[in-house]
Amino acid sequence: MKRILILGASGFIGNALYKELCSYFDTHGTYHTSNSFFESNHQFHHFDMETENVEILLENLRPDIIISSLRGGFEAQVSTHFAIINHILTYNSKLIFISSANVFDGFTNYPSYEYDKTLSQSIYGRFKIKIENALLRLPNHQYNIIRLPMVFGKSSPRIKQIKAILDLEEPLEVFPNVVINATEIQKVTQQIHYIINREKQGVFHLGSTDLVHQRDFVSDICTELGYSNPLFKNVYDSNYDRFLAVLPKDNKLPANLQITIHQIVEASTSL
Repeated sequence: MKRILILGASGFIGNALYKELCSYFDTHGTYHTSNSFFESNHQFHHFDMETENVEILLENLRPDIIISSLRGGFEAQVSTHFAIINHILTYNSKLIFISSANVFDGFTNYPSYEYDKTLSQSIYGRFKIKIENALLRLPNHQYNIIRLPMVFGKSSPRIKQIKAILDLEEPLEVFPNVVINATEIQKVTQQIHYIINREKQGVFHLGSTDLVHQRDFVSDICTELGYSNPLFKNVYDSNYDRFLAVLPKDNKLPANLQITIHQIVEASTSL
């Protein structure tokens, strides 16, 4: 049985991945903030990347696959990932790196595909690119780069934020000229499970197959959540449509693992 270590398994994406994979693999996870549930679960290990070296944990567990969904200081993340790369080269294991559509936020005229050149104007996007570039120098079988757009779901932080703002009757910022795609957490975990099972290699864009203006998408979410007249604050950062979307071209998944904007809205707002 493959041993999988999820770094950041107490977070939104990492914990959903743990729940998806733990019945099929010897799955371990890390947590940072003290929590009685994680502390009592022997499959979870405390890890603070600001003060600890990940090499000790990796040497003790010797995972076949490391999934990184870490959050935190960028410098600590970079040094942690470079230590992981040294480990997987030594033990011929694999890293699945959860990246972001923001590695393309410097390109605004069209959606981006798996092997397009990356360019970011944001600190967050540039930090993701630095780790991606290190992975792209590895043998293909030793990494996956998983680029995600905004991730939604019934208990997702984004849905909770929308509800909190609207419940306070405050304006919700929307971007009428930004064209996006998105995804939903349960579909993401199924997709990554498939990538692991089939031993897929390379870069994957796990966003919806269709695109939508961000304001229209948020409006649909609000309507389905039961907010009939939400207050929007329209933010225009361009006179033209600006794209922030990741679409698959080289590494497409089977039809049953694809998702549409309509399905994301339904899955994120259902009771």
